[in-house]
Amino acid sequence: MAEPVMLITGASRGIGAATARAAAAAGYRLALLSRSADALAPLVDELGDDALALPCDITDWPALSAAVQHVEDHFGRLDAAFANAGLSLETSFLGNGGADPEQWRDMVLTNVYGAAITARAALPALTRTSGHLLLTGSNAGRGIRPGSLYSATKWAVTGLAQNIRAECVGTGVRVTLVQPGMVETEMTASTQGVPKLRAEDIANAVLYALGQSPGVDVNEVVIRPVGQDPNR
Repeated sequence: MAEPVMLITGASRGIGAATARAAAAAGYRLALLSRSADALAPLVDELGDDALALPCDITDWPALSAAVQHVEDHFGRLDAAFANAGLSLETSFLGNGGADPEQWRDMVLTNVYGAAITARAALPALTRTSGHLLLTGSNAGRGIRPGSLYSATKWAVTGLAQNIRAECVGTGVRVTLVQPGMVETEMTASTQGVPKLRAEDIANAVLYALGQSPGVDVNEVVIRPVGQDPNR
């Protein structure tokens, strides 16, 4: 059998880039999606010929569906898709600081619509290989975060993963929701003095779920750094 193929959105940095490196080490060929070709270039150069850069806005359905088709045409198959791309903004519904509401739209579109149409684009291909869909959720999608629209988007991803898994029963496709706590990435750079995971810790969890035997479907993985505040 040819080496398996994995598609990763938000692949140019953070969890996406760490997962790409871990998957390459595990023998995966990679399709790496990000809005910026320049941002992807160093990672593709690092990983070599088995890594394909696909600049793509994941909220653009025609572009995203074309990218997935290109992956199948190029590699001949798709075995795993990781809907990882996301945005985080501080928000307040009372207007007590945070981002201007005009900025909220991109976060909702990326975190919810982008994840949903990534699944829609990839799942027909994944059914042909009894493949694996993974989504990046968050601990913030498991509890209340005052004034946080980001938390609400990750609640939506939690429901999305469950509904996709229900629809995929009988197809052979596995569905995993990865729910990290605080991770040291650009999105959390302003949060100082608190325990954080490394992006590599989340990549290891992704590879754990992928590495289970075909009859095992790891539906949710919750990962927190030791000592994380229960309300974060």
